[in-house]
Amino acid sequence: MAAQKINEGLEHIAKAEKYLKTSFMKWKPDYDSAASEYSKAAVAFKNAKQLEQAKDAYLKEAECHENNKALFHAAKAIEQAGMMLKEMQKLPEAVQLIERASVIFLETGTPDTAAMCLERAAKLIENVNLEKAVDLYQQAASVFENEDRLRQSVELQGKASRLLVRARRLDEAATSLQKEKNMYKDIENYPTCYKKTIAQVLVHLHRNDVVAAEKCVRESYSIPGFSGSEDCTALEQLLEGYNEQDQDQVSSVCNSALFKYMDNDYAKLALSLSVPGGGIKKKSPQEKVEGSTVSGSHAEEDDEYSGGLC
Repeated sequence: MAAQKINEGLEHIAKAEKYLKTSFMKWKPDYDSAASEYSKAAVAFKNAKQLEQAKDAYLKEAECHENNKALFHAAKAIEQAGMMLKEMQKLPEAVQLIERASVIFLETGTPDTAAMCLERAAKLIENVNLEKAVDLYQQAASVFENEDRLRQSVELQGKASRLLVRARRLDEAATSLQKEKNMYKDIENYPTCYKKTIAQVLVHLHRNDVVAAEKCVRESYSIPGFSGSEDCTALEQLLEGYNEQDQDQVSSVCNSALFKYMDNDYAKLALSLSVPGGGIKKKSPQEKVEGSTVSGSHAEEDDEYSGGLC
């Protein structure tokens, strides 16, 4: 069966090359017919599990479409070539081709297809190269944002934020989360804004920037429904415990269902959050006064016998 498909593919290649030849009576190559034959050859090679040959056939198909000014079809063929590389586990090369296809889709006025192409590439490379995946998700989000497709854009921006946290690029994650939250406000998805505020606070505390964390909460009071919500209450308790260096209070908040059932990358931030000072709780002014009084009374008792019993 495989040998039959390989021979079928080779026959289509031969036909394509014949269409590309010129002669005294045929001045211009028949790019359209050649592209069709290369496409059939690619399918035959793919069915025969000859992925390298399938990839080459798709790229030749793309070249024919480009010469024929059929750029959308060229991009589709390049994308298919990328998928062959993906099947061959050559992921960086696959992503390179899919990115190339997305650029052509943009040039042909099909931004939705370009964005989906970029998202597909990001998913492919996510477990191999986090930085590249972040870049691709952000590119895709920008394409949708430019088309006023905020719901699609914010979803991809969220994927970028989570990967930035996973890569411990927390400064960039903070910026990305703010962009996410602004988009959710624009589409009036306020409950998700609350969750993004929690994520922001966790990121800022891991950056040792409690001022930025408190600012996030203060700014969120203007979001309808935030003040008095369980999210708001939990964040106030978290910041109180953090400022008081009370690890027990911080751990209690971070182990609550509200935090534990967040996206996994943020839940991990919550569970690993440690307060400054090693969790030694600060004494309140009242405790300090009481402590001084107790110490003073002990000192007086000591002084009573300082000269001995005689």
